[in-house]
Parts: sequence; structure tokens; C-alpha cells
Amino acid sequence: MEKESSLRTRIIGLRLTKKEYQQIEKRLNSSTVKKMSDYVRLVLFDKPITVYQRNKSLDDFMTEMITLRNELNSIGNNFNQAVKRLHTLQQIAEFKAWIITYELEKKTLFNKVDEIKNRINKIADEWLQ
Repeated sequence: MEKESSLRTRIIGLRLTKKEYQQIEKRLNSSTVKKMSDYVRLVLFDKPITVYQRNKSLDDFMTEMITLRNELNSIGNNFNQAVKRLHTLQQIAEFKAWIITYELEKKTLFNKVDEIKNRINKIADEWLQ
């Protein structure tokens, strides 16, 4: 019995509109397949195609967390600067000014922590629905 050749010797010419080509290209880019010809061959022969999936809620969560992390870093830097300033104070008037600044920074920090808790609770509620 003759063994069937695995070389691809036949060509199929196919014309597409720009929109059709872009649609196929978009699907190709969202898959793990590297070449257009391999992708089209898999589609034609109903073979499985591995597709990258993005979780919209996870993307939204990560965006929120990155923003909050940056804000907390800024607040932490301000707080560290205030504590360093405390160590250099010589007079009572400077100390009083530092306490006022410290109280404002503390309120900002606690408000931001509460905001983080509220956002996490909101996202958790949406996630669990």
C-alpha cells in the first residue's frame, strides 16, 4: 500500500474584502496560532483552536488596584517625609505645625484605606453575583 504524502502541494486562491481579512486577522491575533495559513487550515478542517481569553472584570479590578497602589505609595511617601521632618524639629512652633500636617496626612491615609475597602467590597459583590 502506498503511503500518502504529507507535503502540501495544492494551493487554494481566495479573495477577501478588507473587512473580511481584518476579521480573520483579528481572530488569528486572539489565538495561539502564529501563521495565517495554519489558522485558516485549522478553521477549514474544524480543528480546535486555542484562544486567549481576557477576563473583563479582572482587567477592571487590576486597573483599580494599580491606581490605588500608586495613590497609597504617594501617601506613604508624604508620611515618611513628615516623620523625617519631625526628627529635625527644634522648636515648639515647628512641632505644632508638624502635628497639623500629620493629622491632615493621617486623615488622607485613612480615607484612602476606607476607599480601598469599599472598592474591594464592591468588586467582591459583583464577582460573587
